[in-house]
Amino acid sequence: MVADAVVYHPSVAHYLRFVATTVGRDKVLRTLQYFARFYAWYLYRTNNAKSVIAPWESIKKQFGLTRKVMRAGKFVEHLKAAAVAFDNKNPADPVLKNLAIGRQLGYAGYLTLDAVTLVDALGVKKIESVKKLQQHAYRFWFSGLFFSFVAGVYTLYRLSEKEKTVNRKEGEGVVEAKKIERERVAARIQLISDICDLTAPISALGWVNLDDGIVGIAGTISSLIGVRSAWKKTA
Repeated sequence: MVADAVVYHPSVAHYLRFVATTVGRDKVLRTLQYFARFYAWYLYRTNNAKSVIAPWESIKKQFGLTRKVMRAGKFVEHLKAAAVAFDNKNPADPVLKNLAIGRQLGYAGYLTLDAVTLVDALGVKKIESVKKLQQHAYRFWFSGLFFSFVAGVYTLYRLSEKEKTVNRKEGEGVVEAKKIERERVAARIQLISDICDLTAPISALGWVNLDDGIVGIAGTISSLIGVRSAWKKTA
């Protein structure tokens, strides 16, 4: 039957595995949230009526709050990752080890303060210093992204230097060159994602004057990269 062919299709099973993960759902919601941020800005700039803009503003706010709830407590994951990286006594590269620790601590600090502000966002209890806490959260987020960005640049440099020593005329050299190319592609994609994500904290902190159009489209791109990664992991 046609219905059975659809229900038992491998793509359906893959989709179910994807949506069963918190990361998968979060990346989809994040994509919609940032696209709504961009599109609301676009509608405003093209002089559309408030009634047309309002639904997209609502999507941006409601999905943002939903994601805030979903990531509550996630700071523990990053604290553990920082501890594991710190306890690694024989790292392949000490520089990448220290950058990983900095990245994980930055994300942990951001998510900790983000969780504190959740009670205010939900209207459970008013926090007078919520704006200040959110600013500190953005600084932690920026630091985590900055460490990730530096790690990406450093990784590309190491791969470039390593590639110079590969002899492509030998069988092992050809295999190693292909491995280096795969790692380079992955590092470049992550670097693009980090650059896009950096627009959000630097804009929120007022360090760079970026409008919602730039932040929205940049966030959409990084979110789609995240969706792609989460989708591949559940294949």
